[in-house]
Amino acid sequence: MPTQVLCYYTAPEARKNNLLIASSRITFEPLLNKFLLIRMDELHSLYYLLDLAGTFAFAISGATAARKRNLDLFGICAIAFTVACGGGIIRDLCIGAIPPAGLTNWQYLVVSVIATALTVGFYPVVQQLNRPVLFFDSVGLALFAVTGAQKALSFGHNGEVALLLGITTAVGGGVIRDVLLTRVPVILEKEIYASAALAGAAIVVLGHNQKWISSDWVAIIALIVCFSLRILALRFRWNLPTPTNKKPKAKK
Repeated sequence: MPTQVLCYYTAPEARKNNLLIASSRITFEPLLNKFLLIRMDELHSLYYLLDLAGTFAFAISGATAARKRNLDLFGICAIAFTVACGGGIIRDLCIGAIPPAGLTNWQYLVVSVIATALTVGFYPVVQQLNRPVLFFDSVGLALFAVTGAQKALSFGHNGEVALLLGITTAVGGGVIRDVLLTRVPVILEKEIYASAALAGAAIVVLGHNQKWISSDWVAIIALIVCFSLRILALRFRWNLPTPTNKKPKAKK
């Protein structure tokens, strides 16, 4: 039912004649819905731009790692694309979204190629861009974790699948990169990375099950939590605890 506001006002002409101009009914709901629709369109456009920025940061990290291993141009481009889209491709194959978005959306390939070209052509400069790359890498981590969990839920899968595929979307490409470059994957070390993705995906699943607020607000909260956790971990050097092997005390 439309939201109506009853407005009473006295015009200058009415005051002279002691007349009360009675009510005008103003319906705000259509205008409000149009405003909200515009705002959500802007928000989705922002998501898309941040998604491309995160893809670019992931591709830069992959291209930089490949460049350090002295791979050829094709190898650098392949690693960059793998890091940028590998997690999403694994997710889509698991939920049956075939062909995967990472293969059908040409923008991801173009972003990966641009990242490769910049890394090869301006490698000394790229090495100095540690903080900007880490920032957009954190943005990409948060976006991929949230969108990965959302897509799994939209395909009718349960919370457990959504949680695991949210993490996979965020960190899967990096794991493939480290395996191809024969390195210990970052998520298996003590750095808080996959844990941040877990937090973001968990909020999406919890919001979907409890339905306290709209899915758009749940996504925003999950993005902020995941991104903030990753940035704070980098800033204050937070790490997960690592078990230590205590040597037995020598008997006297």
